[in-house]
Amino acid sequence: MSEVFATTGTIAAIATAVVPQQGSVGIVRVSGSQAIALAQTLFHAPGQQVWESHRILYGYIRHPQTQQLVDEALLLLMKAPRSYTREDVVEFHCHGGIMAVQQVLQLCLENGARLAQPGEFTLRAFLNGRLDLTQAEGIADLVGAKSPQAAQSALAGLQGKLAHPIRQLRANCLDILAEIEARIDFEEDLLPLDDKVIISEIDKIAAEITRLLETKDKGELLRTGLKVAIVGRPNVGKSSLLNAWSRSDRAIVTDLPGTTRDVVESQLVVGGIPVQVLDTAGIRETTDQVEKIGVERSRRAANAADLVLLTIDASAGWTEGDQEIYEQVQHRPLILVINKIDLVEESERKTLQAQIQNRSTERSRSVSERSRTPLEKQATRSVPQESPKSKIVTAAAQNQGIDALETAILELVKAEKVQAADLDLAINQRQAAALTQAKISLEQVQATIAQQLPLDFWTIDLRGAIQALGEITGEEVTESVLDRIFSKFCIGK
Repeated sequence: MSEVFATTGTIAAIATAVVPQQGSVGIVRVSGSQAIALAQTLFHAPGQQVWESHRILYGYIRHPQTQQLVDEALLLLMKAPRSYTREDVVEFHCHGGIMAVQQVLQLCLENGARLAQPGEFTLRAFLNGRLDLTQAEGIADLVGAKSPQAAQSALAGLQGKLAHPIRQLRANCLDILAEIEARIDFEEDLLPLDDKVIISEIDKIAAEITRLLETKDKGELLRTGLKVAIVGRPNVGKSSLLNAWSRSDRAIVTDLPGTTRDVVESQLVVGGIPVQVLDTAGIRETTDQVEKIGVERSRRAANAADLVLLTIDASAGWTEGDQEIYEQVQHRPLILVINKIDLVEESERKTLQAQIQNRSTERSRSVSERSRTPLEKQATRSVPQESPKSKIVTAAAQNQGIDALETAILELVKAEKVQAADLDLAINQRQAAALTQAKISLEQVQATIAQQLPLDFWTIDLRGAIQALGEITGEEVTESVLDRIFSKFCIGK
C-alpha cells in the first residue's frame, strides 16, 4: 500500500464526533495486534471482571506512569477475527465532550499506537476480507446519508445487494472466457464455438449493466441532494418563503427591501430527497456596496443551483425587474412562485390563479385586452413567450402553498427521470465509470465477433470487461483507487 495507507501496526482514533457540551459518550477505537495489551496498560477494571471477547468492562482509565485518573469509562473488547477490522479491537467509551476523549487518545498514542489515517479501519476491514469495496462505500454513504431513503440505499450496498449482481456478471464473463480459451487450447478436441450463443450471453450481461447504470442519477440525487435557489426582486417574500418552508426563522423578514444581504441556507428533505435551500439577496440595481456584493452572490447561487425558484409579488404582477431576472435564470430548471397571493382581492385572485395554472409554453393570445381585469393585465405584462414549466401560488407569510411547492419540485425531478422513492440500490460515480467501461469492452467483443477475427482477439476485450467489473467489488483494484475511496472517510471510520 502507499504511505497514505501504511496498514501496519496498531492504530487509534476518536470514532465519535467531538463537540463541546454535546454528546454523553465519546469513543476511542484501537485496532491491531497490540490493542489488547495497550488496553490492559491503560484500563483498570475493579473486582473479578473477566477480559473475554465481546464483553463490556467497567473501570477507570489511568496514566500508566503516574496512575493519575483520566476518566471513568467502559471498555468493549473484540478479539480477532470477530471484529470490524478482523483484528483485535478495543473501544474506550468515555464521557463525551472534548477533554476526556482527547486525553485517552493521547495516552493510546504515547503507549504504542499511531493515529489512524482517514478510513483506515474500514480499509483494514476490506483488506482482511471483512468487506468488499461496494460495502465499504456503503458505509461511507450511510454515515453521510441526508435522508431516510439515502440511508436505505446505503444499507442495500452494505448488505451486498450491489455486490451480488456485479459478481454474477463477472462470473458470467469468466464462463464465456473459459469457453473461448478452451477452444484456443484444445481446438481439435472440442466442437466449434457457437457465435450466436456467445453474442446472446453478452447481450444479457450488457442489458443488466445498462439497468444498473440507470440507477446512477438516482444515487447521486440521494447522496448530494438538490441545491435550490430562491431568487427574485427585493421584498417579494423570498425570506418568508424560506422560513415557512423550513418551519424556522432562518432569514430576517421586514417590510424594507434589501434586508437579505447574503445567501442564507437551510437543509430540508422533500419526498426523500435532501434539499439545500438558498435564500438569496434581492436582485436589483443598487449603489449600496454591501448590497451589490449580495446581489452578485445571488446571481452566482442561481447559476450553480440545480433548481431556481423565481419568486414574484402577486400584488405587483410581472414587472420589468422580474423580466430581467427571468432572462438571467431561464437557462436553469425553473419554477415560478407567485407569492403574496393573500394580498390579492378574492375576485381577482381567481382570475390570477386560473391564468398561472396554464402550463402551456405559449401565452394565450385569444383573450382580448379589454376582457382582462386590471390585475391580470398587470400580472401578465411582459410575461415571457416561453413561460416556466411550473407555476405555483403561495402566501408564505401565512404558511400557504408549501405543499404545492414541494409537489412541483418532485414533479420536476420525476420529469428528469430521477426518482428517490423505493430505491433498492444505486451506484456511485466510480462504480458507474467501471460499469461503463465494462459495457464498452463487451460491445468491442461483439464487434470483434462480427468482423470474424480470431478467438484470441475476443479474449482481449472480454478480459477488460472482467477487470472493470472486478474493480467495483475490489477483486481487481489498484492502490490509487483505494487511496481515492478511503481518503474520503472520516478518521475514526
